[in-house]
Amino acid sequence: MTLTEMREILKARDLQLTKSLGQNFLHDANQLRRIVAAAELSATDKVLEIGPGLGPLTELLLASGATVLAIEKDSRLTTFLREHFAKQSNLTLLHDDALDFLQRRAGDVQSPMDVPIPEDGDGKSPAAARWKLVANLPYSVASPILVELALHPHGPERMVVTLQLEVAQRIVAASDTDSYGLLTLLIGLHYRPGALFKIPASCFFPAPDVESACLTLTRRDPPPLDDRQTKLFVRLVKRAFSQRRKMMLKLLKTEWPEEKLHACFAKLAISPQERAEKVSLEVFTELCRLMAE
Repeated sequence: MTLTEMREILKARDLQLTKSLGQNFLHDANQLRRIVAAAELSATDKVLEIGPGLGPLTELLLASGATVLAIEKDSRLTTFLREHFAKQSNLTLLHDDALDFLQRRAGDVQSPMDVPIPEDGDGKSPAAARWKLVANLPYSVASPILVELALHPHGPERMVVTLQLEVAQRIVAASDTDSYGLLTLLIGLHYRPGALFKIPASCFFPAPDVESACLTLTRRDPPPLDDRQTKLFVRLVKRAFSQRRKMMLKLLKTEWPEEKLHACFAKLAISPQERAEKVSLEVFTELCRLMAE
């Protein structure tokens, strides 16, 4: 779908784009192909797309043969998409708020996906994590959506997402840098950052006021922590970063016994004066294992 075609569709349907919904549609064919290539799709994959807009990325996802669940919040665009993809049997389209959708399914035993899981050669459903997120995420909700998926026990095998460059840099940041923080840890616990490439503003309609990038995240297998430890990890890092400039030990001892904290810090060679921003993901993970014992 070219920029000219997008303009024609919007004009014909008298659709005014809404800035609050983050409606900046990616139209550049080369960038769209790069995103799909990064997803490494096959016909047996299940794909979640959030914010399909007018469907240029959706078209490429469907062409791969994958089963696609697309969630669109704008009812006007949902109507267009239903008409445009009426003959596509491998597409399920929902008019919904994607973050609400994911939060409603946060307690599911299987997966947030609402489409059938393809069977393997033995007639059994594959592992629930065998699905992918491929999306040009609305920038205003990109972070909470990624955290929601990253912490789900059966999150996607791979996430290929277009988002604000600043957010992408926070996700891939190293410890002891300005960008490193809670977002880095909550996503990095279960996902390993991969390729990142910038996308010029001119590739979107309308052009956004911020820089954009596409980031690939691959799920760690096996997960570094079990479900109980993961819940402790989330609680621990949220408290550690609740006041970024304060010493981590002082913050943590408001919730955990000081004696136990001192013992864990000593075992991991963490200074009692250390701030959370200087502690790596790996050390936070080890600290969580010790605290859970």
